[in-house]
Amino acid sequence: MAHSLPHSHAATFFSPLLSRKSHKPRRACLTITANAPLPGRKLRAAVIGGGPAGSSAAEALAAGGVETFLFERSPSTAKPCGGAIPLCMLEEFSIPLHLIDRHVTRMKIISPSNLTVDFGAKTLKPDEYIPMLRREVLDSFLRSRAQSRGAHLLHALVTAVDLPSSSSPTAPYVVHHTIDNSKRTLAVDVIVGADGAHSRVAKSIKAGGYTCAIAFQERIKLPDDKMEYYKDLAEMYVGNDVSPDFYAWVFPKCDHVAVGTGTVRAKRDIKLYQRGIRERVRQKIKGGRVMKVEAHPIPEHPRGLRVSGRVALVGDAAGYVTKCSGEGIYFAAKSGRICGEAIVKASEGGDTMISESDLKREYLRKWDDEYLMTYRFLDLLQRVFYGSNVGREALVELCGDEYVQRMTFDSYLYKKLAEGSRFQDVKMVMKTIGSFMRCNIVGREMEAFKFKV
Repeated sequence: MAHSLPHSHAATFFSPLLSRKSHKPRRACLTITANAPLPGRKLRAAVIGGGPAGSSAAEALAAGGVETFLFERSPSTAKPCGGAIPLCMLEEFSIPLHLIDRHVTRMKIISPSNLTVDFGAKTLKPDEYIPMLRREVLDSFLRSRAQSRGAHLLHALVTAVDLPSSSSPTAPYVVHHTIDNSKRTLAVDVIVGADGAHSRVAKSIKAGGYTCAIAFQERIKLPDDKMEYYKDLAEMYVGNDVSPDFYAWVFPKCDHVAVGTGTVRAKRDIKLYQRGIRERVRQKIKGGRVMKVEAHPIPEHPRGLRVSGRVALVGDAAGYVTKCSGEGIYFAAKSGRICGEAIVKASEGGDTMISESDLKREYLRKWDDEYLMTYRFLDLLQRVFYGSNVGREALVELCGDEYVQRMTFDSYLYKKLAEGSRFQDVKMVMKTIGSFMRCNIVGREMEAFKFKV
């Protein structure tokens, strides 16, 4: 849910098995045809949504010679988000270090039975950490950088998108929007939809619905001594009391903590699960004051249709949030950049029109070849480890293994499937089986205790 503690935790010890055995899906060949030149003007693109996905797309487009318009409805507001990003994102996206609120070097993972595992204390290298930042700070920086590259930033609400009225390959799309209650339109050649889980752009191309989770969190200002405890610590809690299919969290920010949870199966009970995580951390946040309450839909899987005509979806609009961790920031920015660069390449620096086949070839194929198997794999692991308290107990138990931790950090921090040893992989499979057997006994004992009480 865009919170991104090390993705899939115990789950990623399977990553070397995945990297050795997985194959890229076979795809039909896409015909490359010459695109029409645009005499006297540049390709014109509208990017709808100014989060990490939209800003990264706009930056790539503008820097590559495309006339770019970046629409952002509410520049001053922020999407509810844990705010963790992988270490590699700092260099890959040139994120200034002063934007980082906290350098997390310690994690605690707490099971339904309150088994606690310290995650990272022994396995993180001296120069490794998980950067924590606020989305409002990151998003503002990325939008400003897109502007500096030449993108036109419009503080506007997009109300509708008209598809081309003719079959001509150069017929324009029309973006209807309001600025200061004034209705306006803008004709463009290409649209990048980066407008979130309830994407208006996706609706305009009939991309279909998909399953959404809900993330709910409270920003809580703690007394100094309580805040000191969380200065470099993030906590993750699992159990039916905090979520039936995900996890709850306490993440440190600049001067407060974010305490929240998420669910797909029981969205109507989200406040009940929020009370559950508050109860689990009651003593740790005692004396705290709630500064802000936030809730937001989070996509649960990539959309089936992400490119139609000269429209492409990126970030949450495309469904690029991973299972197990709910990570979305890095994949949003990455998808936006790949899409923007794809349009620049296909249009020869903004000098020619592009087509649907260009977007599928240069953007969608590249994205799917790189990440689609990861999404499918993490989907499977979430069902295994988050579906019951037995699975959650096994997850936490496995997270105590140093090999699991090292593989997890290598995969998460650097966004590459870590290569492990076959011997250790086999040991992990056996440990997984053993953990499920032991935790099934723990689960029965917990249920018996509840019944007696």
